[in-house]
Amino acid sequence: MNIGIDISQLAYPKTGVAIYLRNLVEKLVELDKKNEYILFFSSLRRQLDNSFINGLTSSRVKIKMFHLPPTFLAFIWNQFHVFPIEYLIGNVDIFISSDWTQPPTLKAKKATILYDLIVYKYPEETHNKLSFNPFKLLISPNIVETQKRRMFWVKNEADIVFCISQATKDDAKKILGIDDNKLKVIHPGI
Repeated sequence: MNIGIDISQLAYPKTGVAIYLRNLVEKLVELDKKNEYILFFSSLRRQLDNSFINGLTSSRVKIKMFHLPPTFLAFIWNQFHVFPIEYLIGNVDIFISSDWTQPPTLKAKKATILYDLIVYKYPEETHNKLSFNPFKLLISPNIVETQKRRMFWVKNEADIVFCISQATKDDAKKILGIDDNKLKVIHPGI
C-alpha cells in the first residue's frame, strides 16, 4: 500500500504539532516494513530538517518537496477544494493530512490528525485577521478562518480522524459533530 503523509508542519520544528508528527512518521517507517511512504513537504521559505531526512534511510520512503506557500495551499485546498494531492505526489491509497490544509484526493482514503479545536473554543486567543507586510512580502493568514474551512472538509470527507487526546476526541464529537466511529485517539509518545 502507498501511504501519503503531509509533513509540511515540520517546517516549524519546535512546535508540538511538528514534534508529534515527526515522531509518528519516524515510528511508522521504523515499525511498518511492508508499506511505501510518500511524504509531502511544502514551504515557500523554510527547509525540511536534514536530520529528519537522514534518519529516514528506508528505500520505502520518498519525500516530495515543493516551494508553495502554505497560504496558497490553504486557499486552493481549504477554500476551493480543488487540485487533488495525487497531482503532486502520485497515486496513494491513503493520505494523512496534518494541521493546516485538507487537500482533496482522487481515489485515496483520507485520514487527518486533529490536535485541538482551539479556534472554536477560544477564537479570541488565535490570530483571527488577515494581514500583509509589503516590506517582507509576508501574508499572515487568519488562522481561525483557515482552520474552520479545513474542519469543514475534515468533517465531510475524512474516513478517519486521529485525535491526540480523549479531550480532542470529545471536542470533535461535540463541536464538529463527527461520528464516534471515525475518531481514534493516538496519544503523543514520551
